[in-house]
Amino acid sequence: MSGTTETAPDATGTTASAPPSSGATGRTPQGTLLVADFGGDTVTFVDPGRDGSGEGGAPIASVEVGTAPYGLVVGEDGRAWVATAEGVAVVDTQRRTRLGTVPYETETGPVTTGEYRGGGMGIALAPDGRHVYVGVNVPGGNGTVEVIDTATREVTGVAGVGRRPFDVDVSPDGREVYATDHDSFDVTAVDADTLRTRRMEVAPYGTEGGLGSWLKPHYAVVRPQDGRLLLPFEGERLAVLDPRTGEVTVERMTANTHQHGAALAPDGTLLVVGTGPIGADDEDPSLTVRTPGGKERTVPLEGPHEDVAVSADGRTAYVTGGFTRDGYWNGITVVDLNNDEKNKPIRLEAGNRPLGIAIL
Repeated sequence: MSGTTETAPDATGTTASAPPSSGATGRTPQGTLLVADFGGDTVTFVDPGRDGSGEGGAPIASVEVGTAPYGLVVGEDGRAWVATAEGVAVVDTQRRTRLGTVPYETETGPVTTGEYRGGGMGIALAPDGRHVYVGVNVPGGNGTVEVIDTATREVTGVAGVGRRPFDVDVSPDGREVYATDHDSFDVTAVDADTLRTRRMEVAPYGTEGGLGSWLKPHYAVVRPQDGRLLLPFEGERLAVLDPRTGEVTVERMTANTHQHGAALAPDGTLLVVGTGPIGADDEDPSLTVRTPGGKERTVPLEGPHEDVAVSADGRTAYVTGGFTRDGYWNGITVVDLNNDEKNKPIRLEAGNRPLGIAIL
């Protein structure tokens, strides 16, 4: 299996390049945002502001990671694992330095950019931090999930999944990995030990239209208390998948907008990014805030967005403006999740078509 390609630091001992900022040197402060610059070859570190509101926030540094980075995940040791078109880059987020790149075992064709490029998409970390799981897109065919040993930074296994694995999640006990397969209308469960797979269709609108359909799964979250996967569709339907049985139940949603990124707050509140209309009757972009009991409110967003992360205290959401399709912008929208209409969302400059996001 492949090992890591090492990256030599420059004369200052770092591969990071930073825009002028008082925060561009020293160790990275807690609460800094890290975004994957899908429109470039970097990840960008962003100061969200002194109080997390976005006031005074700004990019503080960037690190080269490889072409068109998509998803990223950060471990308790401070290492970020970034899915790019070329491999999974490993970044020391404290020193803002790329440690190396783990090449893919899967053949993905020429390195390209854009929504349909080959290479890594969704990425997740095992609960014990010993493995990283990355969904690898193979243009024109089924994808894979590759398993990376975080100690050796080597690929130790490959499992076949569906088409374009937008998102990857792990069960609370670490025994299964879930690839959300956008273009094949399903979720693939991968046994973390044996790499055996099970495909489960998740298509509350059916599969008519095939590759041309908009009504496909994009992102999922795993509900900790029962291990079920929550997959939002079109601001109308929340598909709840029981991975033990493959059974899908559907709950009503209210935003009526095409939906992509999703995250769970510590109290179980579900946050879902609405990217905007795909049909004549669809509503504009928004962030859905859904309580565990199913009560929803929507926060209007200015322009399309893609993914979302929520602060540890559950009070603030950070929504990336990258978007996988046209209409993206180079920033993050900061949303105060307290139910106070006086606190309007704040737009914050951040990176180059920022897509995946994590809070350090």
